[in-house]
Amino acid sequence: MKKNIAIVAGGYSSELEVSLKSVETIYQHLPNDKYEKYVIIINSQGWNVRVDEALFPINKNDFSFEMDGKTHSFDCVYLTIHGTPGEDGKLQGYFDMLGIPYNSCNSKTSALTFDKWLCNQVLANNGINVSKSILINDRAFLFNSKKIVEELGLPCFVKPNDGGSSFGISKVKEELQLIPAINRAFAEGNEVMIEAFMEGKEVTCACFKSDKEIIALPLIEIVSENEFFDYEAKYEGKSQEICPARIEDELRDKVQEITKKIYALLGLKGIIRVDFMLVKNEPYVIEVNTAPGMSRASLVPQMVEKYEKASLAEVLHTVVQESMKPEY
Repeated sequence: MKKNIAIVAGGYSSELEVSLKSVETIYQHLPNDKYEKYVIIINSQGWNVRVDEALFPINKNDFSFEMDGKTHSFDCVYLTIHGTPGEDGKLQGYFDMLGIPYNSCNSKTSALTFDKWLCNQVLANNGINVSKSILINDRAFLFNSKKIVEELGLPCFVKPNDGGSSFGISKVKEELQLIPAINRAFAEGNEVMIEAFMEGKEVTCACFKSDKEIIALPLIEIVSENEFFDYEAKYEGKSQEICPARIEDELRDKVQEITKKIYALLGLKGIIRVDFMLVKNEPYVIEVNTAPGMSRASLVPQMVEKYEKASLAEVLHTVVQESMKPEY
């Protein structure tokens, strides 16, 4: 019998539109012969199931819906919300209370990885290279631009600590640009992370779990036409995304092993992606993405395309099957 899968998209952040593109890829590639698939849109207007052109409200008491005089419930949830409430642990806690399995890591781990600065501190404490950074968690704080520049140097990156898809990120080249950049980042999030610039080649690696094995996908090398890999570069074609990355096999293997180490260390689930900067052939983690983009323009589908052992449909099927395994 087919399992009912809720593919949950939307959210309450600027990443809503990216999520709505990701959900189409998931819907198209989850095998039709194994799953009855339903798209659930969560946004400021409510929680609704989209069936053809009709919308049916979700009963939040048990995450079910009524259609054709019947109550429909779900065997598993595939979360593809980038940002809150699907990437920061809020929905994970909700589904845990209802006992509905889902594809991503639990609420505690989701909250950790969504906090870029804190996650990097955990990685650094476990011997993984990260860039030097400062956290600002109070928008009323009187920023001492000179001290920040002395600490991190120029250029530096200013970004929302709890955001994604490059919304609110600035590359600061002069001290006078720092405060406007901080204000821009605070417009997208509640905390701001200021990060030292790293000179090198940017690559990204994704992985997922199959049975007891963590599988790393081919690396992508990112060559942005812009100052950095911003929204325009990510989603509007202003970058070259070269797969497999043009690096030595030994360095590729090292990046893949670090990615798998992070997956195991943090207790991650589903498909994740880790972004790196290669500084003098040494990998430095930029950030960990537990709900990476899955649209046609996104990086993970490109990696799977170059992965010779499984199609995207097979990878997604594996992720769902892993999600429904008992935890103990």
